[in-house]
Formats: sequence, structure tokens, C-alpha cells
Amino acid sequence: MSERFGWLEKELHLRLRPSGLLLAVAYAICYLALRQLSADQWYLPAGLRVAALLLFPLRLWPYLLVGEYAAFAYLRYPKIEMYGLAWFVGASALLMPIVAYIVHKHEKLRISGRYEWFLSVAALAAVVVTALNLASTYFLMTPAGEPVSWEKALKFVIGDYLGILILGPLAILWKQRRLPYASSRKLRWDAFVGVSIIALLSVYLVQFSSSDILQKNSIRILMVLPAIALTCLHGWRGAAIGVIAVNLAIGLTVNGGEARDYTNYAEAFIVQEILAVAGTALLWFGSTISHHYRKFTSQRQVEKQAMSIARTSILSTEREMRERAIRMKIIGEDMDISFRKAVQWLQGRGHHAAAMDMLRTSVIQSRLFREQLSLVYPSEIEHYGLYLVLESSAIAEVWDQTGRLATPRLKGDPCQLGLGLQLAAYRSISDAVALLLEQESGSILVRARCGRRGGYRGIVVSVSLLDNSRTLGEEISERAAEALSGRALAYGGSVRCRRNRICLLLAEPARAERAAYATAMPGVSAAQQAQATPLAPM
Repeated sequence: MSERFGWLEKELHLRLRPSGLLLAVAYAICYLALRQLSADQWYLPAGLRVAALLLFPLRLWPYLLVGEYAAFAYLRYPKIEMYGLAWFVGASALLMPIVAYIVHKHEKLRISGRYEWFLSVAALAAVVVTALNLASTYFLMTPAGEPVSWEKALKFVIGDYLGILILGPLAILWKQRRLPYASSRKLRWDAFVGVSIIALLSVYLVQFSSSDILQKNSIRILMVLPAIALTCLHGWRGAAIGVIAVNLAIGLTVNGGEARDYTNYAEAFIVQEILAVAGTALLWFGSTISHHYRKFTSQRQVEKQAMSIARTSILSTEREMRERAIRMKIIGEDMDISFRKAVQWLQGRGHHAAAMDMLRTSVIQSRLFREQLSLVYPSEIEHYGLYLVLESSAIAEVWDQTGRLATPRLKGDPCQLGLGLQLAAYRSISDAVALLLEQESGSILVRARCGRRGGYRGIVVSVSLLDNSRTLGEEISERAAEALSGRALAYGGSVRCRRNRICLLLAEPARAERAAYATAMPGVSAAQQAQATPLAPM
């Protein structure tokens, strides 16, 4: 026997385990209990069948099959003499295997991350199970069952479908309980509020008499509003919670009266149809929202990674320039020492005029060398901040020599910005001023303002012509965008050319990690890295 069924153990990893037998018993008990609580309009065992297949792995499905057969045997064994053995065996044999096949065929769609597959499973399972039940009733019962009517078939299909919409999403939500979700606390709070409103409306609905059909249907429509709000706020998860709550509330209130009172069956059937359409629409809409939200967040994550890489690249370039500046500074100091020794040697030999001439030359060359060194890398920015570099460093002297730069208008405290952001702003301002000096005539004004807004801190820069009547040409605007957009995008900002000015925005999170600066700028002291404190509002 073990050799004959060895393939079963190999393919499904099936072994008769106590836990599996307990699962079969639990499934059978739940099936019987839910059948007692159900009506034709809300048939919960159909939802239990799909939910169990979604909740448990493939290797445990045979135990679910055993559990359902046990439940059918308990329900139908006393009716064998009335309807015959063929009905007892045939009506029970295919339901769970067919639904399991449907669920298994949707496995690839389940992995894709979208949730429209669940609606397909629910619809196919409801239609196929209803068709099998009606066929077995008509062909296998002895004597033959009553003829099949479309109204009866539609009632059973929608009843099974609503039962699946109640329990199926619960299984999916349970399997996803440990998956990361951006606003899980807000989801729990919103779900509590929404379900509470639906519960209060259902309690209020029970108080109406059976003749107040219009008022009762109006309250049922109001029950859908919290489900719509949950769908809009939380996508598929909110839709699942809302649809489950509305289904249970309306199902319990209808079952209390008109679902089992077939004189009011038409009213209950209309509610059933509306609820099926509304639940389908909400789950579809919620799935679409979740899909686009995941797509948007993944794109945002890629953008953040690209920006992080770009910032790291910019900081690495600054680090290389800083190291070059340090080596050049050492060379300059060696040259100064050599000049001083030469001056002392000439003075010791009595060549005072030559010594003074060499001293003046060395001082001038040293000053020019240090100015060029500061243009390569403004080391003063690490100690005094961006604004002091713009006002009194080598770049300021270069601008003064042109006679076209007005006194900069600088506001805020740049030392509260990260070092990388200050360096990017310094390079961007230098490039923008150089571009206007080269392509335009007239005086130039630099404005800058540091500050904080929301969870970001940054700097807004404007490099403009003093003559407000002039407008930057299209070529200058294109060159400015090409030269400045790289740093701006790396720091989450933008570059715009408006009329007579180039506007630049650079920003970074207010709680930027100091480790990033320590890695990219290893020579910067801890005090300089501590420039990540919050700023005053812009």
C-alpha cells in the first residue's frame, strides 16, 4: 500500500500526522457550525472552503478535503435512504477538489501582488459549486429534484459569493499580518472607527419593523459609507475590512427577518444583489489603489536610492578635492619654507635688496597660490560656514575684481546645514555666477536663505541681474539647467530660470545621518559633522 501511494507522499509531502487530523476535525466542526448560522443569501461554508485553501499550504489540503467529506457525511448520511447512495457520494465528491483546483490555478496571480485574483476565485467558486449542487440535486437525487430555475441558481451563486467575500479576505489579511505596512496603526484605528459605525447602524436597523423597508434600506446604504472611506484611505486592506463588516452587519440583520421570511424574499434578494456589486466594486477599487500605491512607493524608493548614490558621489568628489587641496597646501608650505631660507641666506651674505625683492615675490606668490587653493576646495566652509566663504574668501575676491557683483543678501544660519549640502550650494552658486558673468552684462546679485520646512532643511538661492527689465536668454537657461540640475536633483531640489534670475533649491532631511558625512568626508571633525541640528522655520 505504501508503494502504491508513494507518489502521493512525494508530490504533496503527505503524511498522516496528528496535527493534520486535528485540522480536518476543526474544519468539519467549523463547517457544521457556520452552516447553522448561514442562510441561502449568505452561505458562510462556501467562504470557509475558500478561506481554508488560501490560509493553509498545499500539503495540508488533503486534510481539508477529509474534513469537508466528514462534514458532508454527518449531514447527508441520515438522508441516504431518502435520496439514494448516488446522491450521497456524488454530491459531496467534487466540491472541494474543484475549488482547490481554482485556487491553485490562481497561484501565479497571487504571487504578482495584485488582488483582483481573489474576485476571480470567488466568482468561479460560487458559479461552479452552485452548478455542481444543482446538477447533483437534479440528476442524482431519487426521486429527481425539482427543475432548476435561473432565479434559484442566481440566489445560490450570490449567496456563495457573499459568503466568500466575508471569510476569504479574512484569510488573506491574516496571512499578511506580518508584512510591513506604512500606516498599520492608522489602519487599526480607522478600522475600529469604521466597524464601530457599521455596528451602531446595524443595531439601530434592528429596531425598525419589517414594514419600514425604505428606512431600513437607507440605513444599509449608510453602512457602505465607512467601507468606502476605509477603501480610499487604505486600499485593499481597508476595502477587505469594510466589505467584511458590511456583509456581516447586513447579513445578520437580514437573516433576522426577511432572509428566512420568503414573503419578503424579493426585498432581501435586492439587498443581496446590491451588496454583491458594492463589495466587488470596493475590493476591485481597493486593489487598484494598493497596486498604484506600491508602484509609487517602489518608484520613490528607487528615486531615494538614486539620490543617495548621487549625494555620495558628490561627497566623494569633494573628498578627493579636499585631499588634493591638503597635498597642495603642504607643497605650498614647503615652498614658503624654501623661500624663507633663501631670503635668510641672501641676507646673511649681505644681499639685502635681493632678499627683500625675493621676500615680496614669495609673499605675492604665496597669496595667489592660497587663493587658487581655496577655489579648488574652500576649507573655510568646514569652520565658518557657507556665508562667510561667499563674503570673504577667494571666490569673493575674484568676484570683486570683476566689479559686477553687488553685496550678497544672505539670511539664515548655514552652519545648521549639512557639510555636503553647503558644499553643493557653494559649487552651484559659483557656477551660476560664472555663467552670468560670461554670458550677460550688468551687475549681479546673489540672494540666499537657509531654513527648515516640515521635515526638511535647505537653502534657497537666487542669482539674478540687477536690471529687472532684462530677461535671461533661452541658451543661458538651458546651460544653467545642465550645469546645476545634477546637484539640485541629488539634494531633492530644483533649478528654475525666471525672467532675470536663476533660482536654486537644495534640501535634505532634517535628521540627516552624520555617518554619511563621516564616511564621505573622513577628515571632518565631529564638531563639523554636528551641523545637523534643526533650523528656524523658513
